[in-house]
Amino acid sequence: MASRRRHSCLGAPLVLALAFVLLSCLAGPATAKQTNQVTVFWGRNKDEGSLREACDTGLYTTVIISFYSVFGHGRYWGDLSGHQLGGVGADIKHCQQSKGILVLLSIGGGGHDYSLPSSQSAADVADNLWNAHLGGRRRGVYRPFGDAAVDGIDFYIDNGAPDHYDELARRLDGYNRFYRGRKGVRLTASPRCGCPDWRVDRALQTGLFERIHVRFYGDDKCSYKNGGTWGIVEEWDKWTARYPKTEVYLGLAAAESGVPDGAQGTIAVYLKYLYYDLLPKVQKAPNYGGVMVWDRYSDKKTGYSGVVQGWA
Repeated sequence: MASRRRHSCLGAPLVLALAFVLLSCLAGPATAKQTNQVTVFWGRNKDEGSLREACDTGLYTTVIISFYSVFGHGRYWGDLSGHQLGGVGADIKHCQQSKGILVLLSIGGGGHDYSLPSSQSAADVADNLWNAHLGGRRRGVYRPFGDAAVDGIDFYIDNGAPDHYDELARRLDGYNRFYRGRKGVRLTASPRCGCPDWRVDRALQTGLFERIHVRFYGDDKCSYKNGGTWGIVEEWDKWTARYPKTEVYLGLAAAESGVPDGAQGTIAVYLKYLYYDLLPKVQKAPNYGGVMVWDRYSDKKTGYSGVVQGWA
């Protein structure tokens, strides 16, 4: 996913920092709303460091563990790309209790080992998520993260049919009855940028999702690249209008070079467009929620969130 081009002999984190200083000396954009909310995906590369390390940076307000990637046919499993499961549970509790960071679990991903072929399948997946990763405790159900419970479930559905994800959402939300007034099972989604994303639209129409992280990368029609915002703002406006009661996050990719795949120009040029052009436009939406960064591995190499955090 990350580009290996180099735009400078300096390291990418240093270049990003210098670009931030340069932009900070100039007149700021007329933003309508800043939330300073930054979400990052963790779990896609063992070289990204531990979950605890990610939380200790102080860069993120939410970390999404990815992915719970096998479900729907009587099998339930996750893929953390080489991370050892042993310490993840303690790290989850550290992030939640010591840092005040939300920790979510994302279901789906780029694989093909998941789907919901029936209503019963949706019920079974909800039951497994509840007892294996959320607040449930059923004897005989394996909990990969021990007694740690994530704060909610993110829907990252890239393959298969859209059937029954609305039912899954309703069943997961139904577990909130055990939390006596507080939101114990939060629901978010990370759809592709074209609106609507047909795989998750039916689920999102339930109104149960508090956040949508729209992925403005990986799609030529509406990715943030080429030093401009063509295609993004139009789709962004569709997302914020279609789901007015849901917070919408701008999802961007932090490539190894500091510039997303396919982008042209230097890191400073890319950041200039982000700072002066894109963010002021998307932050006008009353339901703008923040920025989502894909992913922790690339972000660690570039220092991208260290720059964007102050603009989100």
